[in-house]
Amino acid sequence: MKYCALFFLMQNSEENNQNENKTPSKMARLAWPKAKYGVIIAILIIIGVNLIYYKDFFLSFFK
Repeated sequence: MKYCALFFLMQNSEENNQNENKTPSKMARLAWPKAKYGVIIAILIIIGVNLIYYKDFFLSFFK
């Protein structure tokens, strides 16, 4: 009897671990971009905004 209860508890804990790591069904259908692409896009946006903001400063080097 003890072995049966122990097996049942082990089986339930394995099922719980599998359920914790699953992506929710509504989110599974979305195409998520890789994190590295988000970092690259963020860096490009920051550089672009700074170039526009400090345009006069950078053009002063060419005068």
